[in-house]
Amino acid sequence: MPNPVGMMQTDMIANDSAARRNVMVLVAAQAVIGAQLPMVFTIAGLAGSSLASNPCWATLPITAMVLGSMLAANPLSAFMQRHGRRAGFVLGTAGGAAGAVISAYGLYASSFVLFVLGALFTGIYMSAQGFFRFAATDAASDAYRPKAISYVMAGGLLSAVVGPQLVKLTAEAMVIPFLATYLTVIALNAFGVFLFAFLRTPPPVAATTADGGRSRRELLRTPRIAVAVICATVSYALMNLMMTSSPIAVVGCGFTKGNAADVVMFHVLAMYAPSFFTGHLIARFGAERIVGTGLAILALSGLVAFVGVDLANFFGALILLGLGWNFGFIGATAMLTASHTPAERGRMQGLNDFIVFAGVTLASLSSGGLMNCSGSSAVDGWHAVNLAMVPFLTLAGAALIWLVLRPKTA
Repeated sequence: MPNPVGMMQTDMIANDSAARRNVMVLVAAQAVIGAQLPMVFTIAGLAGSSLASNPCWATLPITAMVLGSMLAANPLSAFMQRHGRRAGFVLGTAGGAAGAVISAYGLYASSFVLFVLGALFTGIYMSAQGFFRFAATDAASDAYRPKAISYVMAGGLLSAVVGPQLVKLTAEAMVIPFLATYLTVIALNAFGVFLFAFLRTPPPVAATTADGGRSRRELLRTPRIAVAVICATVSYALMNLMMTSSPIAVVGCGFTKGNAADVVMFHVLAMYAPSFFTGHLIARFGAERIVGTGLAILALSGLVAFVGVDLANFFGALILLGLGWNFGFIGATAMLTASHTPAERGRMQGLNDFIVFAGVTLASLSSGGLMNCSGSSAVDGWHAVNLAMVPFLTLAGAALIWLVLRPKTA
């Protein structure tokens, strides 16, 4: 006897009605709730510099946030597999709110340890936001899937403007710098609880049936999945490596905190603005070509940053960095989502984000040391950050070329 629920879900996927509704909700979430990430990335290193006893640890709060995201990836993915996307995203916003509360108290008490702990909890929200792009594909047809990913990522365009502007309004609004900024982050997370009520994704697909899909090891041994994970990790890690250090580098080279916020704003704009057409480019030229283009743009970003420390160089390098991340990361995500089954979704997506954010954690941790402890000036530190990109871009580029040249029958 036909299953009415299954038939209804099939019809919804065929005409993408549910997918388009979910995209609207996730775009709003990316734009509004997601504003907290550029806010925290802008101020965490600067606040860390004032709280840490050793400047080499200034970016540790950002590292802790990315570490929290890495640690939360697998549990969140498994939670969503059992209880659905909406419950997982609400849990993520609760983590973001808790992180902001702890960070705010850390600033109030001048405690670097508490400030870092708060950042660790903020990573729970960061991990949940990473699943927005996957949730956009749950009810999408094969043709609409890359566009859905791209549109959701485009929601970050508004957050790129809202986040830094909120930093400017709140950074000095209270006696304790940045305290008002974290109070604003609490309010943004509270809004998410109401927004996700409008999300409509298919019921979770149990991975405990006889056809539960491939194991994690089997998935990672699939060439297209392995290369997608490598390219996503390198794209995100190198973006974080430069972005984490950029506010410190801008201020260290004689410019203002406002200049640093503007550089981050244009960088995040470049991260998300191309998303309006990235999905169309993937559909036309293939994900592999778009990922390759992204890696090339990331290399150009490092070159622009290395040749000078004028304000124009910072803007140019960070804009290219955002564009390269967009092509590399969205392209790799499209490769991944087309390479696993619904039953493998929770297993593979959690594993992917665990690996990605493990790389980002190492990049963030290295960023502070390279920036503050390499040479005798901010210029020396910034150059060290730029040079650190080379081996990882080489790795990702070689893996992608191997995949493209690999015999199709293999």
